[in-house]
Amino acid sequence: MRVQGVAMPASRESSWTVLGDDDIPVEPIERYLAYLTDIERSPNTIRAYAYDLKDYWVFLAVRRLDWREVRLEDIGEYVAWLRLPPTGRDGQVAVLPSVEPHVTASTINRKLSALAAFYAYQVRHGVDLGELLTTWQPPGGHRSGWKPFLHHISKSKPQPRRAIVLKTPTKLPRILTVVLAENHIRAGHAAWWYS
Repeated sequence: MRVQGVAMPASRESSWTVLGDDDIPVEPIERYLAYLTDIERSPNTIRAYAYDLKDYWVFLAVRRLDWREVRLEDIGEYVAWLRLPPTGRDGQVAVLPSVEPHVTASTINRKLSALAAFYAYQVRHGVDLGELLTTWQPPGGHRSGWKPFLHHISKSKPQPRRAIVLKTPTKLPRILTVVLAENHIRAGHAAWWYS
C-alpha cells in the first residue's frame, strides 16, 4: 500500500489518496479523502489522514480484519502495533520489551483522531459499525464549567467521546538564553523569535 498525491484538473488543487497493493484506490478511504477535499480541508491535513489510514489498512491486512467488523479490542491491538518498529510489525521478528516505542503517544492520538473521524463519516453515510470508537458516559459527567452550545437541550442525553486516548507528556518551553540567541543570529535565524 502507498499514499499517492493527486492533482485535481478542474480546481488545480492537490489532494491525496491511498492505493492498495493492486494500485487501485482503497474505496472507503478514497471517498473519505474526497470528502475532506470537497470541504476544503488543508492538503497537509488530507495527507496526514491518508498516511494514518494507510497504516490502519496495513494493520487490518496483517490481522486479516475487515474495517467494518473491527472491535474496540482490535483498536487497542492497533495502538500496540503502532508502537512496534516497522520491522517487527509483520510478526516475523520478535521485539524485546526494552525497545523504545516507534511512535509517540501524541502521534498515536493523532492517528486515533483520524480513525474516529473516518468512522464517524462512515456512520453518517449508513455503514453500521456499532459503537466502535465511542463510549457513552452518563449525563453530567463533565468536571469543567464549559458547556456546549444548546446544552439545555442535550444535557440529559449521553454524550459520545473517544474511548482510547493515550496520555502525552507535557513539554516544557525552551528557555531563550543569550548564547542561544547569539547562535541563532549568527546562523541567520534572527527573525524566529519575532513571529
